[in-house]
Formats: sequence, structure tokens, C-alpha cells
Amino acid sequence: MPLFSCTDLLMGNRFDLAVVGSNEREAKRALDSAVKEIQRIENLLSTYKDDSQTNQINKQAGIAPVKVDQEVFDLIQRAQRISDLSQGAFDLSYGSIDKRLWNFDQEMKELPSREQAQKSVQLINYQHIELDDSNLTVFLKKKGMRIGFGGIGKGFAADKAKALLLSMGFSNGLVNASGDMCAWGKNEHDQDWSIGIANPDNPKQMIAEFTLSNSSVATSGNYEKFVMIGGKKYSHTIDPHTGYPIQGVKSVSVFAPFAELADALTTPLAVMGVSVGIDLINQIPGLSCIMIDDDNCVFFSESIRKQPSKLSY
Repeated sequence: MPLFSCTDLLMGNRFDLAVVGSNEREAKRALDSAVKEIQRIENLLSTYKDDSQTNQINKQAGIAPVKVDQEVFDLIQRAQRISDLSQGAFDLSYGSIDKRLWNFDQEMKELPSREQAQKSVQLINYQHIELDDSNLTVFLKKKGMRIGFGGIGKGFAADKAKALLLSMGFSNGLVNASGDMCAWGKNEHDQDWSIGIANPDNPKQMIAEFTLSNSSVATSGNYEKFVMIGGKKYSHTIDPHTGYPIQGVKSVSVFAPFAELADALTTPLAVMGVSVGIDLINQIPGLSCIMIDDDNCVFFSESIRKQPSKLSY
């Protein structure tokens, strides 16, 4: 059966959606519905929309709890579990970092001081996000705290779009949210979906290829957003403990049953580093990862069953 697809700019990122079906009109209607579902999620989570539930929470930081929708509450609750699992390497309250400190607009000429960086992370503490499940409220305990869903929102939206497309009868499809991807069923050739892991120094070159069927993958790399200072690359991934960009890891790819989980784990693995990150993944059934360090060494979790290697050019 033919493949029907669409591409749209959603949540500030490119989303590619595709379904396999026999009826073009039904397929396009379903894809349009999936796009609207992602827009609905964006309206809930965006920090760029003044009336979003995220901004309501942030505006009331240190003042009062904010009642939210069940799905937003549940998402924050799951994010808190990732924070516990990663010992704070993943933290929704990273939004408290002053954007003037790290803007990654390619115009930065010097690094902020260690004192400035350390000061910028003082309000980052996921344990100060208070959840009341009886009233569905969220309260940030300190004034100035801000939460953001940049590390989990795209994956969440991809899973929601997938669920909608499945409910509309499309048992074969794919959603790619700028590297956070979920795939189900088969492609138009009745084969598992194929995805490639990019070389962080040359994103057009694939270093490995995998098949996806009813699973997800997310990739985060220092080639996506960075600034060069003194001939050194500083990526957009900030260590919430230090306020400085992480060093030592160029790229992280996580395979998981859900795009939300894969998305949420890429950043903390980069913060934790290769050894600790892969050890964590090896302890969790159903998860796999690939990590590339600053020396271009490629490391695989045990479930992938490949030996560490070095990128060749």
C-alpha cells in the first residue's frame, strides 16, 4: 500500500508524519488530525504561549499552586521519576537558567564566569516541584523558578500523535519529531522502518542503521545547537549541576518503547557521561543506547551487542 506523509513546523521543530494506507483521503484526514493534536500539546506545554499551562505554573512560582490538566500533571510526574533515576541530570526546572547567560546565537564571544554559571543554576531543583495528585496542582516552591518541557515534550507529542493515528485505524506509521521518532507496524514495502544514526561531525553520514517496529528512538547531539568560543565547541546541553555545557559526549541515541522516554533520557545520559550513562541503560530492561564521545569513540549498550569502535572518515 502507498505511503502518505506530511511535514509541518510544530513546537519549534520539524515534524514528519507518515502512514501507510489504501485511501488517500482518509490518510490525509488522519495526518491533519495528528498535526492538530501536536498543536494542542504545544498550546499546553509551550513557554512561548502566554496562556499555556506551563507559563501559568511559572508565573505562580513561589506564590500559589496551579491546577493543570490530567495529562500535563501525569507528564510532570513521569518527568520527576526520570529526575530521580538520573539523580537530577534531567530536571524540568532547567527553565530557570537565564537565557542571557547561554543563548547559543553564534554571537557569544566569551564564556560566562564560573560564578555566573553557578548562580544561574541555583533555582534548578526538581525536588522543589510540588505535585498534589488529589487536586491536580503543580507548585514551584521558589520565586523565579521556571519549568520547561524541551527535554521531553517532543517525544510526548510524537507518542500522542501515534496513539491518535492508531485509533483512526492506521496500524502502520511513523512520526519523526526532529530526531525523536516513533514507528509502528511496517513501511509501504511491508518491512520494518529503517533509521540511521548520524555522525555528529557530519550529520549527512550515517554511522549505523537500525530497524524500528513498534518502538522509538531519540538522538541528541552537539551538532544541533552550539557556539564556538576560542576554537572549542560548546553544545546547548547544560549540566544542571554546574550551569556549564556538558563536555565529553558528542551524541546520544536512546532506543525505548516510547518516544517520550527515549527523548527524556538523551539529555541526562549526556550529562552523566559515557560510562555512567551506559551503565544506567544496561540496568533497565527494554532500553538501548549509542553514545559517541569527544574522541569519536562509539559505545553501545549491552543489548545492542556491538563492540566499542572509532568513527572513520
